[in-house]
Amino acid sequence: MPPAKPENIDWINNLRLIALYAVIILHSTAPLLMQYGKVPLSDWLMADLLNAIVRFAVPVFIMITGALLLNREYETSSFLKKRLGRVVIPFFFWSLVYIGYSWYNEEFTFSNNAWANVKLILHFLKNGSSYHLWYVYMLIGLYFFIPIIGKYVRNATEKEVLYFLIIWFAVMMLSQPYLMRYNPSVDMHYFAGYVGYLVLGYYLAYKDFNIKHLRLWMVAVFIISIALIAIGTWLVTPNPKWPGTMFYEPLNPAVLTLSASVFMMAKLSVPKVPPFIIQIRDFASKYNYGIYLAHALVLYFLDDPFGISYKLGVPILSIPLTALLCFIISLLLVWIINKIPFIGKWVSG
Repeated sequence: MPPAKPENIDWINNLRLIALYAVIILHSTAPLLMQYGKVPLSDWLMADLLNAIVRFAVPVFIMITGALLLNREYETSSFLKKRLGRVVIPFFFWSLVYIGYSWYNEEFTFSNNAWANVKLILHFLKNGSSYHLWYVYMLIGLYFFIPIIGKYVRNATEKEVLYFLIIWFAVMMLSQPYLMRYNPSVDMHYFAGYVGYLVLGYYLAYKDFNIKHLRLWMVAVFIISIALIAIGTWLVTPNPKWPGTMFYEPLNPAVLTLSASVFMMAKLSVPKVPPFIIQIRDFASKYNYGIYLAHALVLYFLDDPFGISYKLGVPILSIPLTALLCFIISLLLVWIINKIPFIGKWVSG
């Protein structure tokens, strides 16, 4: 595998913002998806389709991380200090913000016992103070592993990288609820989890595929994957035998193929856009992480008190519009926080 970084990473910059917007759409569909049987089926199916389309978001974020970080040589302590500092400080700040929001929303109360209050806050920090922060906990774990897996992929042959990816995919398949009975007692958890997306992102970013009409093939894979996720979820949701979110999980084969196809379509596409669009993209990219951390809070306030959510109209339109408004407000919020003297740049993300 080539050791050099791609000369042109515009497609990665494009993909990063697309994935971020996709995350916000995903979280904007969740309230409607949880109303299965209580809302018109047509509305629920629209949310299901939108959710299926954007399920690539988190895997693609991890693949981008793999593409950008696994090809470099690091001194482990300096890598962890630099990367964890960038992630943990804004994460800690926003975790406290979400704890404050939960208190404001009367989801819990503080007592007169200071130590009990400290333990309550530590409990939130341990388990996550908002639903979307699970990604940060997972990312921190990946950062600890990157110096190790990076040495492997940089020195491995293509066949060895493919060996890892094939075993990872096989373990993923056998971990699915509908195939668990075929899962042997061999302990293969070493190949399980999100680390495979790191390696997949590295491999797809640097591999030159000499395949005719590859982009069209990726479009076909994208459409088929969406159909599998959306239809599969529709079929299993009313069936208590299977987890309703089974096809939505990032470690699902259909989500994997969806994510790989989106990654490749971005790599193979070089859209020509006006310079001001590039400037907007680059401006938003500087606050990508902060937008992710802040967007759940913005979604809360858009819905209550302003009533801006899927309920505005037809979900196929109201959900993307809500997500777009959330994206813009989150960007402005993080930009304003970034301007606070002394601490803004550290906590904004």
